[in-house]
Amino acid sequence: MERSRPRAWLIALGIAVLAFAGTVLVLNLTVYSASGFVSSYLDTLARHDVAGALATPGVSVPAGGSRALLRPDAMGDLTDIHLVSDTASADGSHRVVYSYRAGTKAGRSSFTVQRDGTNLGLFSAWRFSTSPIATLSVTPQHDGSFSANGFDLSPKAGQDVATRYSVLVPSGFALSHRSKWLTATTKTSMVSAPGSRVDANVNVQANTAFVKEAQKEIDAYLLKCVKQKVLLPTGCPMGQEITDRIQDAPTWSMVTDPVIQITPGNAPATWTIPPTAATAHLVVTVQSIFDGSVSTFDRDVPFDVSFVVTFQADGTLLLVGQF
Repeated sequence: MERSRPRAWLIALGIAVLAFAGTVLVLNLTVYSASGFVSSYLDTLARHDVAGALATPGVSVPAGGSRALLRPDAMGDLTDIHLVSDTASADGSHRVVYSYRAGTKAGRSSFTVQRDGTNLGLFSAWRFSTSPIATLSVTPQHDGSFSANGFDLSPKAGQDVATRYSVLVPSGFALSHRSKWLTATTKTSMVSAPGSRVDANVNVQANTAFVKEAQKEIDAYLLKCVKQKVLLPTGCPMGQEITDRIQDAPTWSMVTDPVIQITPGNAPATWTIPPTAATAHLVVTVQSIFDGSVSTFDRDVPFDVSFVVTFQADGTLLLVGQF
């Protein structure tokens, strides 16, 4: 009986050692494998844990790019993360491929990782051979601001100039613009390859409110013009030259208001209303300088309107006529 106790203890110890060795082996093949290392990194992105992602071994941000998008509130959703392959190379490095969805778009990224010693002398440690950082170059067209995944940016470079942003891979950025007078159709830019550069434009245009407000102001302006009892209303686009003698006050009225469009101007922070047709009507009694006969000038008078529009400090529109 006494001899069997040490034997049982040795057997139990052997079983424990084997179980521990098996656990270490399983963990090195899963959690502490090359694919497990990348999976942990991708999990930090899915949780919008920028600090955790940047602290991952092998992640380094190169100098020169803006870090404005390296923040949790600028990151999009990363879901449906699945391992595609984990391929070992002769030099011991691994090429690990994962698929995922960034926002609404499906993507796939390849990462190269290499051994980086061990943890506690038992578990494999890894690091990225190529830092999973890429460059997103964004040009906000016709305005100096835009948003990325709902985060607003106003780059120092201003409108129509590209700004390079360092971003974590993989990432999807829904780029758009929405302000009181302006809008841009949202477009998603996928950044899926470490070390790559993705170029994107945010095409800012006048929104419906801008067009309606400018139309209202132009209509009101033309109504003031037609109240002037002269042939050539001051500061107005319509007018009629008559060589005969005027016998009474000219009377103007609007027949067809211009239906305007707004396009980006040639100068920064300006917008243009291109030449747009309109029609006024003029009634005035005239006397011929040749035979003295009296008649009524009663005709439609076509004309064009064109304006340059800017935004004033209080956010209102300033329209300057070009005629």
